[in-house]
Amino acid sequence: MVDVSQHKMVPEHRLLDQDRIEEVLDEYNVKKTNLPKIKRTDPALPDEAETGDVVEIVRDSRTTDQAVVYRLVVE
Repeated sequence: MVDVSQHKMVPEHRLLDQDRIEEVLDEYNVKKTNLPKIKRTDPALPDEAETGDVVEIVRDSRTTDQAVVYRLVVE
C-alpha cells in the first residue's frame, strides 16, 4: 500500500500543541470550532492525529512562497 503522506504532492501536515493552538486562535480571533475541518480518515494526516486536534498545513504558494492553513480534525 502507498503511504500518501509521503508523496511529494501532499503538503506537510503538523499537529499543534495546546500552546500553539491558543496562539493561532488568538491571532485570528476565532474559536477552535470555527476553523475549517479535516476528517480523521484523511490519509495525509499524521497517524497520531485524533478528533479535536488542530493541524497546521504548509503548502507551496506561487505568491507567498508558502501558505499556512489550519484545520480542526473531526470524526
